[in-house]
Amino acid sequence: MDKPKDTNEYIAGFSPEIQKLLEQVRQTVQKTAPDAEESISYGMPAFKLNGNLVYFAAFTNHIGFYALPSGNEAFQKEISNYKTGKGSIQFPFDKPLPLDLIAKIVKFRVEENIQKSGLKKKK
Repeated sequence: MDKPKDTNEYIAGFSPEIQKLLEQVRQTVQKTAPDAEESISYGMPAFKLNGNLVYFAAFTNHIGFYALPSGNEAFQKEISNYKTGKGSIQFPFDKPLPLDLIAKIVKFRVEENIQKSGLKKKK
């Protein structure tokens, strides 16, 4: 896949089944962080609000969700059933997407970014 110019183009590059999952993640992030700006970063859909918020992408067998290390650290118990990396979570295609968990993580990241931006302004 060539580097997509926007999230719509990224999602359109997948099968209808995967498009549906990607849209569910996208809509969950949009609903939870309505002021976040969509973009493409590192070749995948990204949301920014007072800095990088979250990224997501489709792979061969899973949706990758990237909430940076702090998002994973704050939800270790909730994400323990998923394969994770330092800042990534893999949601397998053969299980329902945990949209409530995604929303919780996004809300955490929004609050974290607001706090960080407030600290920067005070300095």
